[in-house]
Amino acid sequence: MAKALQTLMREFCEYLEIERGRSDKTTKNYHFYLHRFAEWAEWPNPGEITLEMVRKYRLYLNRDVAGRDEESLQKNTQNYHLIALRAFLKYLAKRDIHTLSADKIELAKQGSRHVTFLEPEELTRFLTGPDSDDSLVGLRDKAILELLFSTGLRVSECAGLRIDQVNLKRDEFTVKGKGSKHRVVFLADDARRALKAYADRRRDVSEYLFVRHDRARHNVEAPAPLTPRSVQRIVDRYARLAGITKAVTPHTLRHTFATDLLRNGADIRSVQSLLGHESITTTQVYTHITDKELKRVHQQFHGKKPEKGL
Repeated sequence: MAKALQTLMREFCEYLEIERGRSDKTTKNYHFYLHRFAEWAEWPNPGEITLEMVRKYRLYLNRDVAGRDEESLQKNTQNYHLIALRAFLKYLAKRDIHTLSADKIELAKQGSRHVTFLEPEELTRFLTGPDSDDSLVGLRDKAILELLFSTGLRVSECAGLRIDQVNLKRDEFTVKGKGSKHRVVFLADDARRALKAYADRRRDVSEYLFVRHDRARHNVEAPAPLTPRSVQRIVDRYARLAGITKAVTPHTLRHTFATDLLRNGADIRSVQSLLGHESITTTQVYTHITDKELKRVHQQFHGKKPEKGL
């Protein structure tokens, strides 16, 4: 029966890739999670997968996973395993293959996410960090920081940008995010000016927007594009120069982008679209730190002396 389940798992991953448009990384992750379940359950028939089996599997994930130093997986990682299994069961049901209903599998409850973002004064120090460096590298770094804050791009989206994607005349462009889904992002004036200053100084023929500028190999016609890790190092460097003690990553700028929008009155649905979140629940992580109305209620009613006669 192992071969039958292996075949179904392979066909499911092909379905994710071709029909659902999932990325290669996502498909590989789903295969890894499903393979772990199949090995633990000793390669059952689809019809042999029961709620009791899933319950015991959840205990296994929570208490001990072979090959790991930790005693258990984090709750969000446990949920990744369950999400993959539910998606697989839904796929089997779609093919009229008898198995456990995916709706019967509930995800583990997780604690609220902690969102780190830059306060306005921190953001100002951070974004002006490269201003004293008029070199090509300094102009590039300035453009990266301004772009990340202006658009809320993920680090992989930023590193993968090509020059022909970004229209500086329209101050907007389309980016392909998770699940190969496209969304429109917009350039603020500071970001547009920084990108133009960097582009005007470029003399190479690389198709990528952000590239390495190795001073020892300055004659390279098509330098290599920056990797996501390189962008992370650039962000970390300027955060340290700005004297910011908390950890700052490209995703911190994404959080800052969303927080800035909501603090200034943007509605949650618009922010969801700008971030490229598939579910509104993902975006709602920001609302507890940006709700001006709650602050107004607190200032209006807290600490007031009760009127006489009440």
